[in-house]
Amino acid sequence: MGKSNRPTALHPATRAEEPDPLRPQYHFLPPANWMNDPCGLIQWKGRYHMFYQHNPDGAYHDAIHWGHAVSDDLVHWEDLPVALAPTPDAPDKDGCWSGCAVDDDGVPTLVYTGVFPQTVCIATGSEDMLMWQKHEGNPVIEAPPYDEWYVTGGHFRDPYVWRENGTWYLLIGSKIRDVGGMILLYRSDDLVEWEFLHPLIVGDISQGNPFWTGTMWECPNLLDFGEKRVLLISLQATPVDHLYTVYHTGTCRDHTFESEAQGILVYGGTFYAPQAMQLDDGRYVLWGWLKEGRAQRISKWSGWAGVMSLPLAISLLPDGKLGIQPVKELRALRREHWHEGELEVDREPSGLLNGVKGQRLEIVGEFVFEEGAEFGLRLRCSPDGQEQTRIVYRSTERQLVIERDASSLSLDVERNERTAPVTLAPEEPLKLHVFLDHSVIEVFANDGRTCLASRVYPLRSDSLGVGLFAREGSVKAKSLDVWALDSIWP
Repeated sequence: MGKSNRPTALHPATRAEEPDPLRPQYHFLPPANWMNDPCGLIQWKGRYHMFYQHNPDGAYHDAIHWGHAVSDDLVHWEDLPVALAPTPDAPDKDGCWSGCAVDDDGVPTLVYTGVFPQTVCIATGSEDMLMWQKHEGNPVIEAPPYDEWYVTGGHFRDPYVWRENGTWYLLIGSKIRDVGGMILLYRSDDLVEWEFLHPLIVGDISQGNPFWTGTMWECPNLLDFGEKRVLLISLQATPVDHLYTVYHTGTCRDHTFESEAQGILVYGGTFYAPQAMQLDDGRYVLWGWLKEGRAQRISKWSGWAGVMSLPLAISLLPDGKLGIQPVKELRALRREHWHEGELEVDREPSGLLNGVKGQRLEIVGEFVFEEGAEFGLRLRCSPDGQEQTRIVYRSTERQLVIERDASSLSLDVERNERTAPVTLAPEEPLKLHVFLDHSVIEVFANDGRTCLASRVYPLRSDSLGVGLFAREGSVKAKSLDVWALDSIWP
């Protein structure tokens, strides 16, 4: 007898027609089925539009469409009809993959990847952005500029387009076999006829850690901070299931980019393929795709897979690094509030905070500690501690960790720890800003200098407690604030 795909008692899933208690409620995701990369982010006539990679037929990656949603405040969203769907016998017959949206002199225009083979296509929209017409001459770029299979293996995707001094420019992700990822640069006067210029930047896996250089580069973004530019690249590291987004800050001159500082945008291996847009008020805001960390059959059974990160404002810091913090608009979700001040943090084992519990929480804490201390927060704790997720600061290692070994009784979810470096000045307190949304955890340390995201899937309905703990050293919480957060949906 073959194996059943029906979840067992150890699977954190319910019937698809029943609400999944692990489905996030204040992070964006479609009503059902598969979602991955955000794309086509644009502020149009005062409203924020998000497109995203979507399979409307199931909670798995296949026959990718462009889903569409709109918001008036970056937080609450209205689901709209699918914007792009594969067209039989067309360049996008096997899927409409990632790309971007631009304002072409008052005409909303989508620039996206058609597959297979991977090409660049465009579509223009109605004034209300509800109707889309694909360009009759698609694809507008038919193939990579080099021999398709010998050099790139046909990898040529995720166009990012902007206008500068009256000229359109396009970046697109690719690779060089056995060398590393690369980002290609094109230019155009009309979004239809494109001239290849040269690779903007190329990796080299022979000259360093493949974790940094990767074997394939995807989803480029180039952001303008005046004298400095920021290049975001999502890379497939070795092995291929290691997916991270890195940033380079530097300068652009004569169609070249010189990288001066680098870093990982969000640690944890869950956040990938972000796209940023510049708002009318000048802020750059981005979303990233938060991947699942449970068996695919459970996602299929639950009827959904994939969720967006919080909307994140990014800024260029004086040292060339990026700062990344949740947008201020999220404060509108705050409801019941708990506050503690000057709280001594006890050694393990520790009880839970009295009256503080939930699965949709925002937590802001500031901690002072002696060198060598190890301490943190417990989230999603069952009363007996059988299930719990710990956010730990290990001061000796200068490391922020999400410990997931006890996060779920399920046998079909990721349980390994996720880490990020946190370097503090002598006697500098640790500031944590944590968002918990059912199965999503996003952590921002010391004003967004370090970000860490992960997924957890507790089974027990009473795994709701919150607590503090210290394993080593003296630790005091100077302040601790917790808010219950509202859902973004009616």
